[in-house]
Amino acid sequence: MATKHHLRSLTRDEFLAEFKELGQPAYRADQVLDWVWKKRVDSIDGMTNLPAKLREALKEKFDFTLPIHTRTQGSVDTTRKFLFKLHDGRFVECVLIPASPALYGEKSDRLTLCVSSQVGCAFGCKFCASGLLGFTRNLSAAEITSQILLAEEIAGARVNNLVFMGMGEPLANWPNLSKAIELITSDWGIGIGARHLTISTSGLVPQIRKLADHPRQIRLAISLHGATDEVRSQIMPVNERWQVDELFEALRYWNSRKKQHLTLEYILIEGINDDLEQARILAKRAKGIRAKVNLIPYNKVEGLPWKRPSDSRCRQFRDILQSAGVSATLRLEKGHDIEAACGQLRLQEENKVGELS
Repeated sequence: MATKHHLRSLTRDEFLAEFKELGQPAYRADQVLDWVWKKRVDSIDGMTNLPAKLREALKEKFDFTLPIHTRTQGSVDTTRKFLFKLHDGRFVECVLIPASPALYGEKSDRLTLCVSSQVGCAFGCKFCASGLLGFTRNLSAAEITSQILLAEEIAGARVNNLVFMGMGEPLANWPNLSKAIELITSDWGIGIGARHLTISTSGLVPQIRKLADHPRQIRLAISLHGATDEVRSQIMPVNERWQVDELFEALRYWNSRKKQHLTLEYILIEGINDDLEQARILAKRAKGIRAKVNLIPYNKVEGLPWKRPSDSRCRQFRDILQSAGVSATLRLEKGHDIEAACGQLRLQEENKVGELS
């Protein structure tokens, strides 16, 4: 039996083609798009302005199921992590982060969602839980966008800032990622502006150049975690393929094509990359590409040996960057208490399933 296309994976052009094939006028496609993305109906039967015969045809031809919300960590007024079960029994997670008053002010309505792009990860960053069970598969565009719909339903609020910084390497899932970007940023889709969407990558140089040529003004964040090859290669195998100098050459190309400033993500790990000389080298590199630096003290992952540096060391590292004129933020409070590092909740659930089977 052929796999059904998912209604939440179709672009408007694809909708129009599908409805033409069904012998339906174009306005019917726009009605369905409205039900899917604006009214957020949860069943095809709920699309009440469609003829009953058309609803039956849509149910026969398309899938419209959502992942199942199975678990939440965190509380309403703090960072929350959601675990979703997919159609094949695999798990994926995303993290909802309210605005930090210290960064955005007490009245900010900024609500950030970190979404996943793959089940597991093939890139094997040594500090990350996402790859501990290996790579399983890419997420479809529907599975990517469904994380947003479900998180908004659970939170009772609209997400207005989106980051591909969950499980997986987004740029390794380019066909589905690029389609998801269209679904997310289009007026007929979810409608989050491209400038509020950030793609985080471990440093896939060819794909960074491809993303730089994408017409939307998307933001880019680099999971750097080491300012030199010697340090970065200890914890990021991808650095053996594309080393730091080649990566930064691609980032200079990005700057030539995009107006959006780059962000360098830097997880601080005790005794690995928190040496203050790394801070000084990082400052020079960041200034050279006009990038801001987001410092993230390591979140402990069960089964991995890495440790979180002291708060005082983290502040020393930040102060060196700021004194060199680099915009640098240090997040000490968000997610540490709920094990918000990528893949931890999914890892616990997969291990539990394995123990029961």
